[in-house]
Amino acid sequence: MAVPASNKILMYAVIASGALLIAAAPPAAVAPDAAACVAPADAALPAAAGASAADPAQQVMIEYLSRRFLVASTMTGRMVAAAHRAADEVGLDPLLVLAVIAVESRFNPIAESGMGAKGLMQIIPRYHLDKLRAAGGEDAVFDPEANIRVGSRILQEYVYRHGTLEAGLQQYNGASRDGNAYYARRVMAERERLEDVMRASGMAALVAAGQGS
Repeated sequence: MAVPASNKILMYAVIASGALLIAAAPPAAVAPDAAACVAPADAALPAAAGASAADPAQQVMIEYLSRRFLVASTMTGRMVAAAHRAADEVGLDPLLVLAVIAVESRFNPIAESGMGAKGLMQIIPRYHLDKLRAAGGEDAVFDPEANIRVGSRILQEYVYRHGTLEAGLQQYNGASRDGNAYYARRVMAERERLEDVMRASGMAALVAAGQGS
């Protein structure tokens, strides 16, 4: 039997509010070469809640994000796996998708802004009703996997339309007129921070090999 949308939203609220673990301070970051962020991932990943023993790179990211953003590792695993799947589907870098989530919502699946942006990637439903309906309806904006899938597709379309990653990111944030590209720089700095985590764990080469194949 289908779960009512209101119950699904309540479920994510309980998960998000009850999932506090331990905090870890993030390392410093600088923006990398933007071209590295549009390479497709090696392959679509399984829909399991978290990374398996065969996905050590994902496991490193799950542990780091869980500590940093105070989210239960099981929930973090779902989001990391969903980011990898969505990135693979649209030809984006999974670390870029995770960076957008970090900047937009700090991995809070029920985040809402005063402008009406909702969920992990802060999608404004009235602008993207067609994509949300295809993902299950407007309430899908609060489903982590659906939100990441829709948000990644929106970002990929903006990058394609505007021709550069920076311009696509600025459009995603609704800040195309910002000549300083503050939002894009912030996302890219976050992406570099995540890559630094992978590099420190010895997984950076594995991730790069997957993206380049």
